[in-house]
Amino acid sequence: MPEASSNTVRFADHVAVAAPFKALYSEGMSLVEETATYLDGEGRDESKSLPRIASVLYSAESMRLTTRLMQLASWLLLQRAVNNGEMTREQVLDEKKKVRLDSFSVDRSAAGWDDLPAVFKDLVERSFRLQNRVAMLDREIYRGETETRLPEPDGTCSVHAQQSLLQTAFSAR
Repeated sequence: MPEASSNTVRFADHVAVAAPFKALYSEGMSLVEETATYLDGEGRDESKSLPRIASVLYSAESMRLTTRLMQLASWLLLQRAVNNGEMTREQVLDEKKKVRLDSFSVDRSAAGWDDLPAVFKDLVERSFRLQNRVAMLDREIYRGETETRLPEPDGTCSVHAQQSLLQTAFSAR
């Protein structure tokens, strides 16, 4: 496949700054908020009545779910920052190294999966669909510039960085 010239218009760059990105951003942040509300309320109550195996699975999957959503929110916030001119593309590329858009899939045949609350399973499924869309957009926008990879062990706490990004997002509303 021939190299693209510098005059080539990349569709993904336009999607990332247009209304579709705003909709994706809104969907992602809404899913984060909806999940947090569920896990802190109804989900906590429902998890108390689960059989032991399902309870253990619920705990593990809820940690994976929140981690996945934190990573997605971080990516969305970084992309919004570059779209708004708050960060340069180079700064975003550097920060993106800390964001993972890949994760393990859920084993729907695992013992206890069928016993999990339907709302919880729906949140897990929606988070995977969102993750796939964001990962595809990321590959298109940053093709050749960077790859999504594991964060470098640099002694910093990425959880604190992600919490800061989330706090910024929710205070900007």
